[in-house]
Amino acid sequence: MKRIVVSILCAGLLFSCTQKAAEKAAQQGPFVAKVGSAGITQADFEREMKSLPDYARQLFEGEAGKEKFLDEIVKKEILYQEALKKGIDKDPDFGRKLEEFRKLTLASALLEKEIISKNKVTEQEVKDYYNKHKDDFTTTSQIRASHILVKTEAEANKVLARLKKGEKFEEIAKKESLDAASAKNGGDIGFFSRGQLVPEFEKAAAGLKAGELSGPVKTPYGYHIIKVTDRKTGPVVEFDRVKDVILQRLSGERQKEAFDNYIAELRKKSEYKVEINKEALAKISLEPKNPEKPQAAPEKPSDAKQKKEEKK
Repeated sequence: MKRIVVSILCAGLLFSCTQKAAEKAAQQGPFVAKVGSAGITQADFEREMKSLPDYARQLFEGEAGKEKFLDEIVKKEILYQEALKKGIDKDPDFGRKLEEFRKLTLASALLEKEIISKNKVTEQEVKDYYNKHKDDFTTTSQIRASHILVKTEAEANKVLARLKKGEKFEEIAKKESLDAASAKNGGDIGFFSRGQLVPEFEKAAAGLKAGELSGPVKTPYGYHIIKVTDRKTGPVVEFDRVKDVILQRLSGERQKEAFDNYIAELRKKSEYKVEINKEALAKISLEPKNPEKPQAAPEKPSDAKQKKEEKK
């Protein structure tokens, strides 16, 4: 429904039924269609078409596509005029939505002007990041790990505490690990590839660098303390395959920092002094005003019969 309201609003901005709009239309090129007394000009058509994303624009290629797109504009104008006829623009709820749309549009325009346009990431910056962080774009073919398997999380935490105090991983594994096959080797399970072990174990190991310890990792077998001891790496992923990902990451980080700084500076201005009424805030309930009470399940005939017999 919100999208329909926005579309009608846009139609209202584009197509005016007044004489002034008709006079202005003469400067925008000949009309391509009329709905009642309102004319849809060539400029209106081109502006609407340009506002479409590329993938949508492809749906209206050729002469048949142009006619189809014009028909969509005509439909929108008909709905717009009918809405005005029914007085929907006078409805208080519409007014609130219109004001909210106005706020969002102005805020977006401000952010585009002050944040996004001023904090663009260049292709050179993307390449520099790639060259400095090639390890992040290197595929891992195999991981070698050791583990200590115990029954409970509490036991795993005790093992982890002993390791942090300096006790040797291999010695604890031999004495405490429930995995007898690896325990005799100091917990070493050798190299493994993706899909060979349970997902929880593989995910935890994939996030560790060589020499790092995991916290307690729960699997169907119990709780593991994992230590990655080696990695076999594959080739570095080509720049062209990851440049868009890097661009999104750097853009997001830069724009967030710029946004936070911009808001912080605005908050310092006296005209934007913020006052929070905590008492009023505390009284706001997020629960529905009239929650529906769950209905009791109907009694089985046998249950009803039993209750009658008990009363007798």
